[in-house]
Amino acid sequence: MKNVVTSKGGVASRGGRASFGIAAAAALVLAAGPMLSTAAQAAEKWDMPLAYSASNYHSENAAKFAEAVTAASGGELEIVAHPGGSLFKGGEIYRAIRTGQAPIGERLISALGNEDPLFEVDALPFLATSFEDSWKLYQASKPQLEETLGKAGLKLLYAVPWPPQGLYNKTAVTSASDMQGVKFRAYNAATSRLAELMGAVPTKIEAAELTQAFATGVAESMISSGSTGYDRKIWEHVKYWYDVQAWLPKNMVIVNQASWDGLDANLQKIVLDEAAKAEQAGWDKARELADWYKEQLAANGMEVGPPSDALKADFEAIGTTMTKEWLDKAGAEGQAVIDAYNAM
Repeated sequence: MKNVVTSKGGVASRGGRASFGIAAAAALVLAAGPMLSTAAQAAEKWDMPLAYSASNYHSENAAKFAEAVTAASGGELEIVAHPGGSLFKGGEIYRAIRTGQAPIGERLISALGNEDPLFEVDALPFLATSFEDSWKLYQASKPQLEETLGKAGLKLLYAVPWPPQGLYNKTAVTSASDMQGVKFRAYNAATSRLAELMGAVPTKIEAAELTQAFATGVAESMISSGSTGYDRKIWEHVKYWYDVQAWLPKNMVIVNQASWDGLDANLQKIVLDEAAKAEQAGWDKARELADWYKEQLAANGMEVGPPSDALKADFEAIGTTMTKEWLDKAGAEGQAVIDAYNAM
């Protein structure tokens, strides 16, 4: 039997002592198994794509949620927010989560109308125009929303509204007829249809592309909240904002179901607890900021005010048309949501 020199200069046979060394090493690996498993779990990281700028309250709220989950889990699950479309652009986020490219992310619900008509319910003009009514509509539609997401392999964590939507335009608007031929930024099927009914020309533009679109004349008008206008310094390109309070669209944070199923029960509870807190905080912040954003638009030189009676009447008529069209698409499920909402 041959001997070998050990690293410390001693001599060991290739027989018994070598076998003992291998056995000891194997025992150490087995003993370290739980620690290795814990380390692997601790290293789990979820990247969270967000479409809006880091300074937007939706992004700030999502970042706080991510930090809270990371802290509450003791680092077992680290969630890292990526705002401003830096990881995936707004239009790519839903698919990225469905396909597992990103385990979690945020998306404007109504932007997914082409996936399912149900996603458009909170963008129906003049259906729910206050925070109170928007919350009721959310509760009425939530069971169907969760079911629809479930069929796509996704789970809803929380949803937060934008302030009531107003009309931005480069020139004064007294009625819908003033919108004829205007290049109108559309971010979902509902805003595209709204543009068509006004006689405007819809152009699909994501939030991250807004500034360039208005600067280059690709867009001249849009329906959006005071928040979006403030974030993008829209006053550099647009003069008027009419507080038509058309609807309160929501962003939702969703998670890939397979990624969710990969978490143990304790981590799932932590995520759900922090999601509930994030939802409440987001709704509170939206209420707080609604008037402040309008004040900031005015302070930066924009003409801010209510719509004329004629414009309001035009929008209400458009809203009636769009709700009927939506019910035709959404069928019994859509009617069930409207019935539940009206019953509240």
